[in-house]
Amino acid sequence: MIRTQGKKPTARKAKRSYTLSPESVAFLDAMRKRRRAPSVSSVLEEILQVARREQGKAALERAVSDYYTSLSQTEADEQIKWGEFALHEFRDSED
Repeated sequence: MIRTQGKKPTARKAKRSYTLSPESVAFLDAMRKRRRAPSVSSVLEEILQVARREQGKAALERAVSDYYTSLSQTEADEQIKWGEFALHEFRDSED
């Protein structure tokens, strides 16, 4: 691992080598130029961070969906009532 300069002085990055198609290399180079990024690595890092966030968001959405799907009708009705109560309270507090 090598120490790099960036926003986090303690951040460490691993240097790796990957083989990409010419089209992918051209795409990354074009993105670097368009964004005026300091390097192709920074563009690739940004792409990976977006993909990780999307993956995390999808996992969270699945977990929430699984939770609500697992509820009995009685439990679901109770959740609906709590939601309506909360919405009513928030609307009243805005006045």
